[in-house]
Amino acid sequence: MLFDTHVHLNAEQYNEDLEEVIERAQEAGVTNMVVVGFDRPTIEKAMDLVERYEFIYACVGWHPVDAIDMTDDDLRWIEELSSHPKVVALGEMGLDYHWDKSPKEVQKEVFRKQIRLAKKVKLPIVIHNREATADIVEILKEERAEEIGGVMHCFSGSPETAKECVNMNFYISLGGPVTFKNAKKPKEVAAAIPLDKLLIETDCPYLAPHPYRGKRNEPSYVKLVAEQIAEIKGISYEEVAKATTRNAKKIFAIN
Repeated sequence: MLFDTHVHLNAEQYNEDLEEVIERAQEAGVTNMVVVGFDRPTIEKAMDLVERYEFIYACVGWHPVDAIDMTDDDLRWIEELSSHPKVVALGEMGLDYHWDKSPKEVQKEVFRKQIRLAKKVKLPIVIHNREATADIVEILKEERAEEIGGVMHCFSGSPETAKECVNMNFYISLGGPVTFKNAKKPKEVAAAIPLDKLLIETDCPYLAPHPYRGKRNEPSYVKLVAEQIAEIKGISYEEVAKATTRNAKKIFAIN
């Protein structure tokens, strides 16, 4: 019983074999997934997937890299979609200082607008953070994001930052990097954060866990993330699977 909280099955990398990928996920024990749409084409595909598969849910929002492209019409469209019964969160949203397509000030404005929308429609938010931790934490505090809470997706920060986010009503989601031999921080976070505040994800097709690092990722591999967390915490794999599934259903309000 595994819940992959962040997949991009709407990516073109699955155009040829989506059915097989989904079948493999189910065979590996993945009972639920959240597919993330972050611009017009990927949101449309995400909504198509939730209509076709009972166990797939959607998260819709605007990616910070493309913040410069978001219009008021796009924001209104996201608001309309937020009332769909299978849209369980808004995002992924946040800040990305690695790529320079969208100026920082534009990213911040689009991030704030989406947090305010999420509070209006009462949905949790999914945070994308790349090289922007201090600014993200500051904006979450200023916008009182703890009122809705959410997910720190593919968390790569320190245990101290993770604890700060948990105190703001956020879950810490770990993906493939926690399995990398040289990835110290995710392992420290897995050890430091209580099991009732952890989620697991693949972020597929990106960030495949060891031993598939560098290859196309897929939801069936989320089992490797759960196994690694179990090893770090010195508990059973079943315990991690149950707890992270329970946590995901709680934050996304899935019965």
